[in-house]
Parts: sequence; C-alpha cells; structure tokens
Amino acid sequence: MRYAFIDVHCQQHPVRVLCKILCVHPSGFYAWVKEPLSQRALEDERQTKLVKEAWKDSGKAYGYRKIHDDLIELGEDVSANRVARLARLAGIRAEIGYKKKPGTYGGKPSLVVDNTLDRQFTVPAPNRAWVTDIT
Repeated sequence: MRYAFIDVHCQQHPVRVLCKILCVHPSGFYAWVKEPLSQRALEDERQTKLVKEAWKDSGKAYGYRKIHDDLIELGEDVSANRVARLARLAGIRAEIGYKKKPGTYGGKPSLVVDNTLDRQFTVPAPNRAWVTDIT
C-alpha cells in the first residue's frame, strides 16, 4: 500500500523523501517496482488454482482437509494450514450435509391388514397362521 502510494506520487516528490515520510527504505520500493509480487504471493496464486481445481473436481463438496490430501497425492508440498488459508481467501467451503436428507421419498403407503386371527393364536396345524411383532 505504501509502495503504491509512492509510485503514484513519485512524479510530484522525490522517491527518497516519500520513503522517509512513510518509513520505508528506498531499496524496498525499487525492489517492489521491479517485482510487485513476492515469491510467496506467486506460489499462493499457483496453489490457489490447484485448490480450486480439486474443489471443483470433488463436486464442490470437499473441505480443506480432503483438498489437502488431494494436493499431497499430486505431489505438492503444502501444509493443511496453508490450504485452509487459501481456501478461506478463495471463498471455498465444504458442503455440509450433501447426503440425502431424512424424510419421505415417495413410494406406496403401507397397508393395514385386517386382524383375521382376532387374538386366537392356537391353530390346528403348523404353517396355518403367521404373526409378527413390530416394536
């Protein structure tokens, strides 16, 4: 932010004066002009693309833990905390509860059968009456 301010105002004031006012070193400003993004920022950018790809491949369901496992399988050297940070900054979240919700899903309603035994459980021969208990 400070370097961008210096870059905008360097036409009106000397760079060294602006650096002194903003408490930054001029060599830091010139290094920023030469390469605005650090190596870490470039690596974050590359790994964020990999995180997004792994998330999309999972059907947008995986969280950072499973994405981290996928990246390790790809041969990336990345920690789970870094994946969590990159996923949070990219707006990636695990889809919680993506399995089937409990409830009715169609089908025929059960039929209530008439009580033909009328609580007379003694039968003259085997295999004449079948009963069950639902508790």
